[in-house]
Amino acid sequence: MKKGISKLIICLILFCMGCTSVNKEHVYVLIETELGDIKVKLYNETPLHRDNFVKLVKEGYYDGLLFHRVIKDFMIQGGDPDSKGAVADKMLGSGGPGYTLPAEIVYPMYFHKKGVLAAARQGDEVNPKKESSGSQFYIVTGNVYSEGKLKSLEQQLTQMKERNIFNRLVGEHRSEIMQLRKNRDQEGLMALQDTLIARTHEILMEEGPVMFTPEQKTAYTSVGGAPHLDGEYTVFGEVVEGLDVVDKIQSVTTGKADRPKKDISMRMKIIE
Repeated sequence: MKKGISKLIICLILFCMGCTSVNKEHVYVLIETELGDIKVKLYNETPLHRDNFVKLVKEGYYDGLLFHRVIKDFMIQGGDPDSKGAVADKMLGSGGPGYTLPAEIVYPMYFHKKGVLAAARQGDEVNPKKESSGSQFYIVTGNVYSEGKLKSLEQQLTQMKERNIFNRLVGEHRSEIMQLRKNRDQEGLMALQDTLIARTHEILMEEGPVMFTPEQKTAYTSVGGAPHLDGEYTVFGEVVEGLDVVDKIQSVTTGKADRPKKDISMRMKIIE
């Protein structure tokens, strides 16, 4: 019996080692467009997004879809199923496969440097958990920042963080606030406001101000990116070949709702 158990344990160990070895290998996807091809590597640290993207690519989900939203020095976005064969004036950007994905924000390890692949999503007001679209994605182009500009941005983002903390606390006390307003208790409202402001400062002190890592600073002052998106969206891959094609796409003429005037369709396949 002991010998049998030992063999079983060894088999399990070998199986787990094999799984680890496989997980270290990255999946690569080729995005084909008429302006050239883009090769992206998918991160293993975001397995839900990786596996979902692979599934959709294998199903041919993205074939014939458009890069429907392009903003120079910011990003190019695609993956809306409604964009396939869409007439010129059709509003795009709200389509998807009928589900969302839980956020997998691996920050600060992965951030919005130029060339990263990230999941689009609805805004915080309707999506506080930052869940990702099931199919829509964007590739960052962004801007190159000076060290001084990054420092200024850190201060702006810290102020934004402070406002977000305060707004979250207000939401948590909404029923109390509504009751005080109903009672026209101005003194109570002011006292609660002071309490929430003090608590906001405490939380900010505990969590600390927004500060970019050395890796972020190096990337944003060299290749560039969109640092104001960091920690807010799931980054799940990056361009390893064809960044020049991304630049070509971001430079096309766009019209209403940032849609390219000449359609840019895509096809995708897994690179074995």
